[in-house]
Amino acid sequence: MGDAVELEAGGRTVRLSHPDKVFFPERGFTKLDLAQYYLAVGPGILRALRDRPTTLERYPDGLAGEWFFQKRAPKNMPDWIPTAHITFPSGRSADEMCPTEEGAVVWAAQYGTLTFHPWPVRRADVDRPDELRIDLDPQPGTDYADAVRAAGELRAVLEEFGGLRGFPKTSGGRGLHVFVPIEPRWTFTQVRRAAIAVGREMERRMPDHVTIKWWKEERGEKIFVDYNQTARDRTIASAYSVRPRPHAPVSAPLRWEEVGDAHPRDFDLATMPARFAALGDVHADMDDHRYSLEALLELATKDEHDHGLGDLPYPPEYPKMPGEPKRVQPSRARKPKQAAEGD
Repeated sequence: MGDAVELEAGGRTVRLSHPDKVFFPERGFTKLDLAQYYLAVGPGILRALRDRPTTLERYPDGLAGEWFFQKRAPKNMPDWIPTAHITFPSGRSADEMCPTEEGAVVWAAQYGTLTFHPWPVRRADVDRPDELRIDLDPQPGTDYADAVRAAGELRAVLEEFGGLRGFPKTSGGRGLHVFVPIEPRWTFTQVRRAAIAVGREMERRMPDHVTIKWWKEERGEKIFVDYNQTARDRTIASAYSVRPRPHAPVSAPLRWEEVGDAHPRDFDLATMPARFAALGDVHADMDDHRYSLEALLELATKDEHDHGLGDLPYPPEYPKMPGEPKRVQPSRARKPKQAAEGD
């Protein structure tokens, strides 16, 4: 598969073995192509990952081989890549890598990392998120155009409740992600509560197009606001991450004026470097902003007091949380017995 090569990444020399190994058979992209892509967008992906505990989605033999999520920092990780100690909902904990320079991204690509999944926290405070992440997930029967329509309303909701500015990006699939930089003052539980408030407000405004229903059987042909992507240890693919699909799409940061005209297939391992060379990182100023969640948390309180809308189900692997409703899908829920005639 060819001799190893050495790549220069932000002042680091990173060795890449088997550079000709094919990672994307449909397009013929190799491990070297993957590494060179991450070099081309280096400042952008480092901005998205810097100082964040990061889970690696690894395909050591490319899409045709086995894959896995690596949460714990690999034992062979260089000592120049720092880590952060994070705790999972189960109570177990681990040290995760926290990229601080572009060389860390290329080093991860050497071991078959396609997608980077950063936590919404920094290693200085791993229990206080500094991003509110909204995942607009198209359900069967809907597509990217439906997500775009929902994103327009989401933008209005964010502005109305706290003057928040969201930064949109394609998911690399059919959906959209919108990240809001926030002050690291609130817990995961509180940030999730704010995400639920956003979802409920969008559902009220677009009842035929948006849902916050956790159970798939209740969602219908709508855009699902996946509020649980803000729960502890749930992560979203970073900006510029390559996604594990045959045509090698990437999660592309967008300016708001581009959202309606763009299409997820416009952005892949081959096309993104030229866009980055021309425009740079269109989310480069994201870290210059920090917004408050107070208005959204007030909306959550109003939903609870005025409408009786409390918490929503967590993912199945989570322990039962305080105030959480029964975690059972409606079609399997035990129906209350009807009183016998004459009772």
